[in-house]
Amino acid sequence: MRILESKYIANPQQFKQQLLTWSQTYREVTFLDSNDHNDSYSEYDCVLAVDAFTSLKTDYFNAFLDIKQYQQTTQDWLFGYLSYDLKNDVEVLYSANHDGLEFPDLFFFQPKKLFLLKGNDLEIQYLAMCEDELEDDFLNIQNVAVNASATIPDSIDIQQRIGKEKYLDKVNALLQRIHHGDIYEVNFCMEFYAENATINPLEKFQKLNQISQPPFAVFFRNNVHYLLSASPERYVKKAGNQIISQPIKGTAKRFADENEDERSKMNLQQDPKERAENIMITDLVRNDLSRTAEKGSVSVSELCGIYSFRQVHQMISTITSTLRSDYTAIDVLRTTFPMGSMTGAPKVSALKIIEDIEESKRGLYSGAVGYFSPQGDFDFNVVIRSILYNQEKKYVSFSVGSAITSLSIPEKEYEECMLKAKAMFEVLQ
Repeated sequence: MRILESKYIANPQQFKQQLLTWSQTYREVTFLDSNDHNDSYSEYDCVLAVDAFTSLKTDYFNAFLDIKQYQQTTQDWLFGYLSYDLKNDVEVLYSANHDGLEFPDLFFFQPKKLFLLKGNDLEIQYLAMCEDELEDDFLNIQNVAVNASATIPDSIDIQQRIGKEKYLDKVNALLQRIHHGDIYEVNFCMEFYAENATINPLEKFQKLNQISQPPFAVFFRNNVHYLLSASPERYVKKAGNQIISQPIKGTAKRFADENEDERSKMNLQQDPKERAENIMITDLVRNDLSRTAEKGSVSVSELCGIYSFRQVHQMISTITSTLRSDYTAIDVLRTTFPMGSMTGAPKVSALKIIEDIEESKRGLYSGAVGYFSPQGDFDFNVVIRSILYNQEKKYVSFSVGSAITSLSIPEKEYEECMLKAKAMFEVLQ
């Protein structure tokens, strides 16, 4: 049972920062920030969940069954993540590449304390056992100083797991696989990492979020495991029986000069290679959603729309469907995971090739972070443009990738990866 309180927040921007700073004393934290993007599908501007009452941590084996049972048993708010390696639960696949981060494959928790902010309206939901703490917590949050957190003097030596020449060779090898008809498109990623690294996760997230201001930003903590995410992409959302997926495929640089920036945007809109990769993934998502949809309900409400973010222009499509009554929320996740934008087409062939060609286990990168509501609705992002940190191992990692198609030019793909890596480099160095 949850105790509900409503509050008026005069300065939502300041309050968001106070919430995040206040949360740092807790072992489990999920902070979601839309950065005021006007998304017609979003229900909240900001959400904070802290302090696990119950939790689920598991490897990939039977992971979707485990989360299904957990979600149906609690029938409460749950926050957490699905790592990319849950692919091994969906298909006969494996993950054998290097893993410096060692995050669990799946982690969700039922928070004791929950804050839901929309405009100036704040809803606080506490489990009944914490009712006596609610007013004191709210007062403490309002009194939090929001000065920038202290910088830890660091000398982070960022290494590149796959060097440029090796990257170009691998893209050429992928092009051969495409020309042979093994796949049409594959998302190829590479890791940047630092060992023996000590960072202040809160400070790094604040900086990353400020320079990117994406619609699906996340600060996530599970004890020593941190995710600092500036994701622009929604993986999938369930609202009642409506399912919404918004894959991103297509990236172009932003420019300070207004005319040059507009040209970059128009070039992205008209680029045949970028449109082709977006349309291929849109078709893949349509197929995935059809597995749990009412007949004839899958539709593309926007194809190849162009959206501008702080760092880049992106091409985004929106696909919707109506969920059949005999399928559950978890069935939607299981039949669409991993998301098409981070895999390729055909999906299973792409997943096998990714395992062969990449040199790092993706883990939480290209997985998803989000929440379930008590009614069984959910909203999950795609974990991209993100920094991952194992505080105990002092290991920092971020990965970037791009879609390889028959029209790909290896040098251009490398440039796209470095463009996507720019914000993370800026934050860490």
